[in-house]
Amino acid sequence: RLGIQIVRHLKRLERVILGYLEVCDGPEEEARLGVLETLHCTIEHAWPRMPCRIPVLLKALLKMIWDVHTDHGSTPEPVKATLLQRATECLILLDRCSEGRVKVLLEGVYSSCEETRVRECIRAVQENT
Repeated sequence: RLGIQIVRHLKRLERVILGYLEVCDGPEEEARLGVLETLHCTIEHAWPRMPCRIPVLLKALLKMIWDVHTDHGSTPEPVKATLLQRATECLILLDRCSEGRVKVLLEGVYSSCEETRVRECIRAVQENT
């Protein structure tokens, strides 16, 4: 709704996004899905301000991807797949607005990671142009 005016609130919004990405909120993961949508829209509208936020956002998104992958709780597989897909979309957007910096940072993670689903997310970002 705010469009480019979201830039005024980026610092506060970033803290909220990071907080929601860290916490599993039940089987339907509505809060995480909502915050990933918010992050997606924020990156689209405030893309010139995103490159300086890449280290923090990349770490949070990778941690969330790992948490979703290793979660053996009551979250159904379709919800997990949606979370991973939306997180990957956010990583792709971050990579685009940073002119490929995310791909470079993910190279080391990809080579050291042995988990298939996590590698698939990273590969999707690396193969996206």
